[in-house]
Amino acid sequence: MAQTVCVIVSAADRERLQALIGDRNQPRKHIERARIVLASAEQEPAQRVAARVGVSRPTVWRWQQRYAEVGVEGVLRDKTRKPGKTPIAAQTTARVVALTCTTPPHQATHWTGRAMAKAVGISLRSVQRIWQAHQLQPHRIRTFKRSRDPSFAAKLADVVGLYIDPPAHAVVLSLDEKSQIQALDRTQPGLPIKPGRCQTITHDYKRHGTTTLFAALSVLDGTVIGRCMQRHRHSEFIRFLNTGERQVPAGKLIHAVLDNYATHKHPKVLAWLSRHPRWIFHFTPTSASWLNAVDNFFSKMTRQRIRRGVFHSIVDLQNAINAYLAEHNAHPKPFVWTQSANAILAKLDRLPVLSECVCALAFIIGQS
Repeated sequence: MAQTVCVIVSAADRERLQALIGDRNQPRKHIERARIVLASAEQEPAQRVAARVGVSRPTVWRWQQRYAEVGVEGVLRDKTRKPGKTPIAAQTTARVVALTCTTPPHQATHWTGRAMAKAVGISLRSVQRIWQAHQLQPHRIRTFKRSRDPSFAAKLADVVGLYIDPPAHAVVLSLDEKSQIQALDRTQPGLPIKPGRCQTITHDYKRHGTTTLFAALSVLDGTVIGRCMQRHRHSEFIRFLNTGERQVPAGKLIHAVLDNYATHKHPKVLAWLSRHPRWIFHFTPTSASWLNAVDNFFSKMTRQRIRRGVFHSIVDLQNAINAYLAEHNAHPKPFVWTQSANAILAKLDRLPVLSECVCALAFIIGQS
């Protein structure tokens, strides 16, 4: 490989290159190339030219050759790149979308990118681009459960009506219990988070028992009445109802939204209701516990305080839950329900029709 190249620069080219270097509005790459050519005209080795300009030796050789072939115009203009690959045909794209919406071979549960690329005869990256363009995610799945309660519409209107337009001089409570909250203790202490590394915890743990949180969310102001108990039978539920009876101001009706757990309909619970006429139970439809507002509170508490917590005993777990309840009640936010019952029913009526994937597939095939 030649170490020294004789670059002859004419007076006109030298003046033009020096003006190029002195122009502060020029791109850096043009100034860098001009310095390479002027330094090479001084008959210096490529290694020394590279050190002076701050580039590699192959870069020096490249622009020495370009100047020798084209002159100053070659320094100012990049070479055109080779043409890229031809775009994928519309028929191939339609075939990928169609196969994605069908059952994969070999009793697989879903299509993978490599399996699709092998079946169609294109690259993995091409399959990924097609899936991204058509919003196809075969690796993901979303669960659902549609209620078959014959009184679904009536119960939905009843519960949503309490959320959107609560009655005057009354309290609307969303009641439920979060059972089997485990007091898990990790076998080894983990490492805290730091730049470039996430927090670590051991995959195994020690169990120290479970507790059940009975909670009632006030829709009006967002406060939560909570109490931890060892079990979740009807007797514990009645004790929790007594707790709510003491904390809700006297003289106000209490509308309680509950799910269809058998404990909530126990004969002794119904007898307690007959002795406390200001309590009115409103049951959500079967398989529609998402209507129970307190479940949102349970989800938030699980994510923020329980899931990654380390508890050495049941007492530690209950203390953590009680502390979370106190912090939440110190700064509560009212529960706001935005969807009307008619809007929910209209959305549910659209579910059993053709899936979005099949509709998109028919449109694509029709266009191709």
